[in-house]
Amino acid sequence: MIASDLAQILLFLVLLVALAVPMGRYMCKVFTGERTLLDRALLPVEKLAYRLAGINAQKEMGWREYAFTLLIFNLLGIVLVFFLQLLQGYLPCNPQQFGAVKPDQALNTAISFVTNTNWQAYGGESTMSYFTQMAALTVQNFLSAATGIAVVIALIRGLVRRKADTIGNFWVDLTRTVLGYCCLSRLSGRWRWSPRVSSRT
Repeated sequence: MIASDLAQILLFLVLLVALAVPMGRYMCKVFTGERTLLDRALLPVEKLAYRLAGINAQKEMGWREYAFTLLIFNLLGIVLVFFLQLLQGYLPCNPQQFGAVKPDQALNTAISFVTNTNWQAYGGESTMSYFTQMAALTVQNFLSAATGIAVVIALIRGLVRRKADTIGNFWVDLTRTVLGYCCLSRLSGRWRWSPRVSSRT
């Protein structure tokens, strides 16, 4: 390792430690419903998402309803990722003309990405079209992480709320996680001056 590599690692660790407490406080406020600095920008988007999806954000769920909703959401994710792989030969953004992924491999990949293990038993750029990578795999990279965070938040609520019958609303937890993650990753991309392009170079 050269000195610049060590300096980069050290800078990353310093930033990580410096941001741990403020980010933890911010996440605590987000998931307890307290006001934050980003509410002015994110609340309208959040409310629009609830309205379009027909979600009552004020209604909390018991653990059974929360778990059932989470399982149905993940099952639908598996089905969607599975069929996008099977139909990729007919979908746009496929300049390499990749055909359908084999069903067993498509199911393995779908389960892997929805459960956030992201195990790939294939050569990504020689098997998946750009559309499949964008609409299926990248989306699940966000949603599977958000699902995991929602489960942890629900677990914490279940431990803290000793006499309550509810542990929050899965849709609210998922939406707040995805919105926050998208904003942070976008800011990170801007900071690194990294363009996002889908054209072949």
